[in-house]
Amino acid sequence: MEHLIREDRGVLVISLTGDVDLESSPRARTVLLECVGQNRTVFVDMSAIAYIDSSGVASLVEAFQSARKGGNRFALVAVSEVALRVLQLARLDRIFPIHASLNDAFADDA
Repeated sequence: MEHLIREDRGVLVISLTGDVDLESSPRARTVLLECVGQNRTVFVDMSAIAYIDSSGVASLVEAFQSARKGGNRFALVAVSEVALRVLQLARLDRIFPIHASLNDAFADDA
């Protein structure tokens, strides 16, 4: 898994690439929680995720819960088909705010 963090319009955008699995999910968790810990809106760009397992999903859930506790917005953006299937199987697509694109997420943020 690779990640890139950038700021766009005051929002932290985390782009995750590759596999988010048992080996890489601790790093994903750390990155997600550090960004959420800055008390800012966080969008996670999941367009380049090739594979995600339950440990990767658990990292997303923990970051989402932490953001909510802090009163901050956390959303998934451009979720790859593979990752979306996993979220749907776990019925988490009903829990996470999911946007088709960054522009859609920003429009909803306005």
